[in-house]
Amino acid sequence: MSQTDFLHLMPLIILTVAALVNMLVVAAWRNHKIIYVISAVSFVAAFLSLFELRGITAYTIYPLFVIDGFGVFYIGLILATALLISMLSYAYFEQREEQKEEYYILLILSTLGACTLVISTHFASLFLGLEVLSVALYSLISYLRARKRSDEAGIKYLILAAFSSAFLLFGMALVYFSVGTMTFAGIATAMAGLQELPLLLLTGFGMMIIGIGFKLSVVPFHMWTPDVYEGAPAPVTAFIATVSKAGVLGIMIRFFMEVDGFRYPTLITIFTIVAISSMIAGNLLALMQTNVKRILAYSSISHLGYLLVAFLAGNRMGVEAITFYLVAYFITTVGAFGVVAMLSDPEQDAELLEDYRGLLWRRPWTATAFTAMLLSLAGIPLTAGFVGKFYVLAAGVNEQLWLLVAMLVLNSVIGLYYYIKIIAVMFQQPEAEEETPRRRLRPSIYVASVGTLAILTLLLLLVGVYPTALVDIIQNVFSSAPAMVNR
Repeated sequence: MSQTDFLHLMPLIILTVAALVNMLVVAAWRNHKIIYVISAVSFVAAFLSLFELRGITAYTIYPLFVIDGFGVFYIGLILATALLISMLSYAYFEQREEQKEEYYILLILSTLGACTLVISTHFASLFLGLEVLSVALYSLISYLRARKRSDEAGIKYLILAAFSSAFLLFGMALVYFSVGTMTFAGIATAMAGLQELPLLLLTGFGMMIIGIGFKLSVVPFHMWTPDVYEGAPAPVTAFIATVSKAGVLGIMIRFFMEVDGFRYPTLITIFTIVAISSMIAGNLLALMQTNVKRILAYSSISHLGYLLVAFLAGNRMGVEAITFYLVAYFITTVGAFGVVAMLSDPEQDAELLEDYRGLLWRRPWTATAFTAMLLSLAGIPLTAGFVGKFYVLAAGVNEQLWLLVAMLVLNSVIGLYYYIKIIAVMFQQPEAEEETPRRRLRPSIYVASVGTLAILTLLLLLVGVYPTALVDIIQNVFSSAPAMVNR
C-alpha cells in the first residue's frame, strides 16, 4: 500500500489504533474516565480526518475498497453516531458494577466494521467488515452479565447471526461460481449482458438477501430483534438500531447500484414483498407491546420497510432519500434510547410503560425531549422524521411505486397509535406514592448525557424546520460519486 492509500484510510486506521491503545491502557490501569476520553477523542479525530477527503471523486484501493463521496458521508454518519452513543454510555455504565472499560474497545471495533462495510467493493472486504461488526456486537449485547435477559439476547444474536453469515457466505460462493469474480465491478461486467438472472446466480443473490435481511432485521428475518433490543443495554440497543444498520444498508446500496440489480423483476418483487411485510408486521406487532424497548424494536422493522421504498426507486433520488432518512432516524433513535438510558437504574432499564407514567411532571425536560423523538418517529411535521418520510414518499412517487407508497402512508397512520400511547402515559398524573430515591451520580457525569440529548433535540428540530442545508450537503456529496448514484 502507498502513503496515499493510508491517507485515504485514515479514519479506519485511527479507530484501529484507538482500540489498541485502549487495550494497553486497560492492561496497565483500569479507569473508566480515561478509556471514555480516549474513545471519544478517537471518534472525533477519525471524523475530522474525513475533511481531508472532502470533494473526493473516487479513490480505489484495488480490489477491496473505494473511497468516494458516498463512502465518506456514511463513514461520517457512523462516526458521529458512535460518538453520541459513547457520550450517552458514560453515565449509564458509571452506575453499574461491571467492568466498563472493555465496552469502549468493543464499541470502537464495531464502528470500525461498519466503516469498512460502506467502502467495500469486494466480497472479501464485505465479509471481513461484517464479521468485525458482528463479533464485537455479540459481546456488547451480553455485556451486562448479571442480567439474565442479557445473556439470552447475546446467545440469540450469536446463533442467528451465525446462520445469516452462513447464508451470506454460501450466496457469495454461488455468485462467484456463476460469474468468476468477487469484485463488484467484475460482477457488474459479467451481468451487463444478462436480461434475466440464471437460476444459480439468482439462488446466490437470494441467499445473500437472506443474510443481509437478518442483519437489517426485516420481515421475515426479524425474529431476533425484540428480544435482543430488550436484553441489550440501552446504549448498545441504540448502536444496533443505527450504526450496524447504516453499515449494512450502505454496502447493500453500493452493491445493487454497481451491478444494476434493479433491472431484474425477480429481485424487485422480492424486495417489494419484504418492504410491505416489514411495514405491516412491524407496526401491527408494535401495537401489542407494553415494553418501550420492544415497541422501538418493532418500530425499527417498519422503518426499514419505509427505507426499502426509497431503495426500490433505484436511482439517485432514492439514495438521497435513504441517506436523509437515515440521518433523521439516527438523530431520533439515539435520542429515544438516550432517554431510556438516562432513566435506567443500576438494576434494570426503564423499559416498561409504567416507568414513564407521569414523567412530564417529574422530569419535564426529559419528557419533552422524548416526546419530540417519538413525534419525529411518527413523522409529524416540523420534525426531522417528517421531512425524511416525505423525501422517501417523493422518491417512490417519482418512480410510480404506487403500492409501496400507499402502504407507507397507511402504516404511518397505524404507527401513530403506539407513539402517541407512550406520550399519553408520560402526560398522566403520577401516582401519590413516593418515588424510590435513586443513587445520585456526580453532576459532571450527567453533563455528557444531558448535553447529548439537548444536541439531538435541537438537531431534530433544526432538520425538521430547515432541511435545505442537509439536502444540499447530501446532493453535493453524491454529485462527486457519479459512477454509483447518478442513474
